Amino acid sequence: MSKLHIQTNQSQLEIVPERGGIITSWRVQNQEILYLDHERFANPQLSVRGGIPILFPICGNLPNNTYTLNNKQYTLKQHGFARDLPWEFTEDHITPDTASLTLVLSSNGQTRAVYPFDFKLAFTYQIEGNTLEIKQKYTNLSSEKMPFSSGFHPYFLTADKNQLKFEIPSQEYQDQITKETHSFNGDFDYNRDEIDVAFKQLSGQSATVTDHARKLKLTLEYDDTYSTLVFWTVKGKDYYCLEPWSAARNALNTGEHLSVLEPEATHTATIRLTANFF
Repeated sequence: MSKLHIQTNQSQLEIVPERGGIITSWRVQNQEILYLDHERFANPQLSVRGGIPILFPICGNLPNNTYTLNNKQYTLKQHGFARDLPWEFTEDHITPDTASLTLVLSSNGQTRAVYPFDFKLAFTYQIEGNTLEIKQKYTNLSSEKMPFSSGFHPYFLTADKNQLKFEIPSQEYQDQITKETHSFNGDFDYNRDEIDVAFKQLSGQSATVTDHARKLKLTLEYDDTYSTLVFWTVKGKDYYCLEPWSAARNALNTGEHLSVLEPEATHTATIRLTANFF
């Protein structure tokens, strides 16, 4: 499996195009920011647990993995197919201070069977200082409108979740397991086997996580493409996920916050991660 590397004087990035264009490592000041389950990663049959998987053309799962479009039913598995398909490296730009590379995913027979649209995605990963930016271009090459949602599923490395403090621009979240809505005060109950919650009422475009064990403050910034932040973690694992989604799960069926691209149109979006050690 070929890995691509870019680096600057402060940080390094590792990407594996053929495994869904995934970022597998992001190091700042020689410290790894991301978690990666190497055993699962070595098995192409398993979904990757770690790095920054790409979510497209859905985020989360659909009831019975199905959606209906123009009276026809399609099957699409959780988080869509972009994270499972090989992406193609197109170009890179390296200076002493910034480094970037661009990967492309285009529709093919395999994608059209589950999602009947022609499209092209071009993602540019750029590192500068202690910041990682992911610039996205979604282009509809079909003759009809293309509905989609998109997002990222970053796994952040942590040693002690009880020393995490969250600042999320929302007063409440919906628990994906119980479907109940709870008010949010910056903390989660890590005694639970799994935490899977969605913040759907966002009042700002930035969230921070301060990891007092690692002395690391992470800031996630996202543009107005993103309507939802998902927090997910599993008990006993050294990671937590804070995921920017353009729409909540099942948007292809409900239409809630769904992006719809006109024929031949391109939508651009950006997320930015900054890692500050203190």
